[in-house]
Amino acid sequence: MDRRTTLGTLLGRAPARRAEKPQALVNSGLEPYTGSFEYAQAAHLLRRTTFGPTLQEIKDAVAAGLEATVAQLLADLPAPDPPLNPDFAEDPYVPIGETWVDKPYPVPPNTAAGYRRRSLFAWQMERYFTEGTSAREKMTLFWHNHFVVEVGAVGDPQYLYRYMSLLRAHALGNFRELTKQITIDPAMLRYLNGNQNTNAAPNENYARELLELFTIGKGPQIGPGDYTNYTEDDVIQIARVLTGWRDRGYFNTNPDLEVHSLFLPGRHDTGDKQLSYHFDNIVISNNWENEYSDLIDIIFSKTEVARFICRKLYRWFIYYDITPQAEAEVIEPMAQLLIDSDYEIKPVLEVFFKSAHFFDMRNVGPMIKNPIDFIASVLRPFAVAYPQELSARYRALFRTRRMLEPLQMMPFAPPNVAGWPAYYQEPVYYRMWISSPTLQARQEFTDAIIQPNGIGVGGGVRLRIDVLALVQTLDNPSDPNALIEELAALLFPQPLTDAQKAQLKDVLIPGLPDYEWTVEYSEWAADPTNEDLAAPVDAKLRSLLQVMLAMPEFHLS
Repeated sequence: MDRRTTLGTLLGRAPARRAEKPQALVNSGLEPYTGSFEYAQAAHLLRRTTFGPTLQEIKDAVAAGLEATVAQLLADLPAPDPPLNPDFAEDPYVPIGETWVDKPYPVPPNTAAGYRRRSLFAWQMERYFTEGTSAREKMTLFWHNHFVVEVGAVGDPQYLYRYMSLLRAHALGNFRELTKQITIDPAMLRYLNGNQNTNAAPNENYARELLELFTIGKGPQIGPGDYTNYTEDDVIQIARVLTGWRDRGYFNTNPDLEVHSLFLPGRHDTGDKQLSYHFDNIVISNNWENEYSDLIDIIFSKTEVARFICRKLYRWFIYYDITPQAEAEVIEPMAQLLIDSDYEIKPVLEVFFKSAHFFDMRNVGPMIKNPIDFIASVLRPFAVAYPQELSARYRALFRTRRMLEPLQMMPFAPPNVAGWPAYYQEPVYYRMWISSPTLQARQEFTDAIIQPNGIGVGGGVRLRIDVLALVQTLDNPSDPNALIEELAALLFPQPLTDAQKAQLKDVLIPGLPDYEWTVEYSEWAADPTNEDLAAPVDAKLRSLLQVMLAMPEFHLS
């Protein structure tokens, strides 16, 4: 059963039968894409690399062309302004409207930790919705899913801000350097017990995940304590390499102390560490605070590291099923390019995003949107406005994050160290996003936000879709057929069938000839402040959009 059929079944609808012939298997590779770059291709590129592209962003990409659009997606950007204190007057160190990220906590710390955490969560949601035509936030989320740190285990919002800022700064940068920095990041030291790893009591948690999840991958077991890419003894030896690091500044109340990592020589194992044949039986000698860096250089000398991360990038941007052909024609050349680029991510993504494989029509639309993508694909294309006032805006953004909880993907809260199961759990993968509870929550969200009153997010603020403003951005909204075509191109990755378009037109103008909509719309457009003319047009458009947002195709990217 394909994705569309699965979704249709869950929604209680029989999917429309498609008339076109079955498409051929994907035979393209990493060679440059040479086809046209029009609306469909631009929309596909932006859907996969950004959150909820708008109609104008898609049109701008078409006008710019593939080369310029990919360059814009991968362009370096300044760091965003930090999160602020929106309304908590009791913090003696942080006036309302100023940032808390470098300020100590009052005594006791929990008096301010709650508002800072809410501020961080709201601020991160705003990053998804305001980044525009840039792949940075999509890649920041990729690394968040890869180098997992979770709020329930770390807690301190200053640590979490520093961690997310590290991922963002290196989102399109050097994978090896990011691995080095995340290894001694204060949040990671706490999350995987690196701060408890000493010469007297080695802790293997981070050492194991560094190999299994972060760099080279485990592979099938080939002997007792021996896997495809490392041994159990490698884990033990690597834990010894990583001894001696501590974090400082956790819920810090000292104005003279900054959050940082610290190497304590007396807690470090100074003996030789013998790695297995998987790492050429190399011996790592004591190098104090630089020893962890030496270790990561050794791990990255193995070509499987490049393959491992390229497979994860493939599943993030293309599809979960990596066929033998995709392994040979996409993963292998990507991995070699990554090695040749000294583990710089940007050159790999540039080739990847401009490849024939990326734009192969079989790779357009098979991905089920993750919950953040799903929410963003409603809020951004429909220009749902958030308040300008700081307190109200952060409150609304924080409530938006809470909407992700029943959809099972909240930033700063991956369910385990491996990340969200949809990106690794065989054989289901993305289909995990859709279950009876999550599908119901998705439809409740779209049904609510399309209503005239929208969704309340506290303080009298409501998130609303202005359907009349939306259709005025379309090229030919007075023609019901063109209106449906344009909305479908914005919302769905693949064209609708003629039967589907006929059903949608019957929702817009049930049983009526096309000119009825043309006359009704044109009369309102000529007198847009006339409420008597606006009300029926608004109602018809909301009915149409409610049906479109409930269609299985809207869950796909």
